[in-house]
Amino acid sequence: MVSKRTHGKWIIVAATFFSVVALMACGELAFAQEAEAVTEAVQIEAPPATAEQELSYTINSLIMFICAVLVILMQAGFAMLEVGLNAAKNTINILFKNVMDLSVGVLLFFILGFGLMYPGGDYAGKWFGFGGSGVMGWGDAAATTVDATADYSPNADFLFQVAFAATAATIVSGAVAGRMKFSAYLIYSAILTGLIYPVSGMWKWGGGALAEWGFADFAGSVVVHAVGGFAGLAGAIVLGPRLGRFVNGRSIPIPGHNIAFAALGVFVLWVGWYGFNPGSLLTYDGAANANITCYIAVTTSLSAAAGAVAAMAFAWFLFSKPDVTMALNGTLAGLVGITANCDQVTFLSAILIGAIAGILVVLGILLLDKLKIDDPVGAWPVHGLCGVWGGIATGIFGTAIPEGLTRAGYITVQVQATAVICLWAFVTMFILFSILKAIGALRVSAAEEQQGLDISEHGMKAYGMS
Repeated sequence: MVSKRTHGKWIIVAATFFSVVALMACGELAFAQEAEAVTEAVQIEAPPATAEQELSYTINSLIMFICAVLVILMQAGFAMLEVGLNAAKNTINILFKNVMDLSVGVLLFFILGFGLMYPGGDYAGKWFGFGGSGVMGWGDAAATTVDATADYSPNADFLFQVAFAATAATIVSGAVAGRMKFSAYLIYSAILTGLIYPVSGMWKWGGGALAEWGFADFAGSVVVHAVGGFAGLAGAIVLGPRLGRFVNGRSIPIPGHNIAFAALGVFVLWVGWYGFNPGSLLTYDGAANANITCYIAVTTSLSAAAGAVAAMAFAWFLFSKPDVTMALNGTLAGLVGITANCDQVTFLSAILIGAIAGILVVLGILLLDKLKIDDPVGAWPVHGLCGVWGGIATGIFGTAIPEGLTRAGYITVQVQATAVICLWAFVTMFILFSILKAIGALRVSAAEEQQGLDISEHGMKAYGMS
């Protein structure tokens, strides 16, 4: 006899499958409606590119592709960090979620997210727009024809942007580790990468309302990291803490099983950030752009280093012992804090931004502990709290004040836009997680949690089958 639990799983899997099919059908319909217009556009020959334009197109496209690969490599960093800071019995579950974040993300961002985030002028509103599925279509002649008068290949652009979408999604994995059903996580990941992240991303990077306000977020302290951090906070609140995490009002730490993995993950993430931040310049031709690219790499490095040192020193002062996990999260805090403003702050400002982020991440971890919110890897303190700091720090330290704004006005815009994006991510994800909880599809049973999700959800162990 098939259990009710098994029936429930199959219902969720089937619903997810048919949702994807429906989205693909919508994409095909949108593409069919635009096919005639696309065909006419293809027949209009673009002006011939000069040798200089062809070289610029080639360099920009290839470097963007390399940066996209570096950002995708960050998935491995997140996986190792989350595995190391959690129990060994949940290793496969965490690795599996990270694989699916990227895999589901690529498909949903192709079908729906990319067109939502970058709808184009004819399809864009201030808050919502949809320019169609695919990358300039679904592999038609327009998608493969090279227009070397453009800045870079649209295919390289898609790879770079989808890597960011997957990053936003995978931040949540660590915050909900150890107690969330795998099927529920797949639903969350699909909705975040296909809808929630692209919509708010359009508000800034797709020319929407926040861009009109003058909001600045160069590489995504708010657009990417705060979205993931506040989505993770919503998940952690609705799920509740892991068994044994808080007992009779007391906080009982649950140590990670492999700090070496966690440290390796942070090093991989730091390297991947050189695709994240310098890559967001998008164009690299010419000596001036090359210099700016390297300048961004230096501000990124200084902030990361300052975050690590400040978190180590502050935690050492508070707890009388240097804590490597605090230093690791401090590194990531510095990276998140500088991501919005790495192109427009001085080197000294980068150090200050990183140092403040390092202190904030320690305070954020302590705050969650006081509130009895269980975030096993510190996803909200690192990405949510320090993402907010990155947005505000841009207004405080940034030198590229938009025309018509004073310094005070710039700070106000940064605060308001940051609040809008964070509220969007938190409220929408809180509703989603609450619905899943209400239908019994969110959290595993206490017995399954004690056994470990590797066995209860996947039927295997990460470290041998004996």
